[in-house]
Amino acid sequence: MPVEWLIADGLIPYPQALQFMEQRVADIIDGRAQELVWLVEHPSIYTAGTSTNAGDLKSTQFPVFETGRGGQYTYHGPGQRIAYVMLDLRQRGPDLRAFIASLEAWIIATLSEFNITGERREDRVGVWVKRPDKGLDYEDKIAAIGIRVRQWVTFHGLSINLEPDLGHFGGIVPCGVADPRYGVTSLVDLGLPVMMSDLDLALRKNFIPLFGPLT
Repeated sequence: MPVEWLIADGLIPYPQALQFMEQRVADIIDGRAQELVWLVEHPSIYTAGTSTNAGDLKSTQFPVFETGRGGQYTYHGPGQRIAYVMLDLRQRGPDLRAFIASLEAWIIATLSEFNITGERREDRVGVWVKRPDKGLDYEDKIAAIGIRVRQWVTFHGLSINLEPDLGHFGGIVPCGVADPRYGVTSLVDLGLPVMMSDLDLALRKNFIPLFGPLT
């Protein structure tokens, strides 16, 4: 079956999103629902993954949620596109490493639509862009990945910074990366006034070659 593609309206509270994903994953496991990619935005929050170091939380200005996904602290908020990806790896191949590589490839292909060169790093999760304007060996993260799997059905997913308030990342050590050469950026920060609808279209276009047809 094609993967369902759903775009949420407005800002979705994180507990509501988590409840929705939990139910959908249970339905996919039991064969009652098709796979889903759900695009959302959240109010400003911090989320903590399973590898979180408590010392990486420097501010409590926003609510903090334990997620159960992989990774460490990250920020979510308005202007950031989150793609929650609920796919059945029992059918696609039970290989989590390959799945994460496909998510990275999806992000990189999407960014290329806007002439942004996103790159993987073996020692740092997510997708990065080089920032020679900041200095030698400086790079900024533009997209994060955090995945959870239940009975080989995936949930949580990825986030791409379109135009969030980058200052809000200062309340955490994003993804545990404290090296001052490695910061956070967005499409708008890179000088690209992209609309969320344009980003969504690019995500949809580049999903299909990697994961198959959509409804």
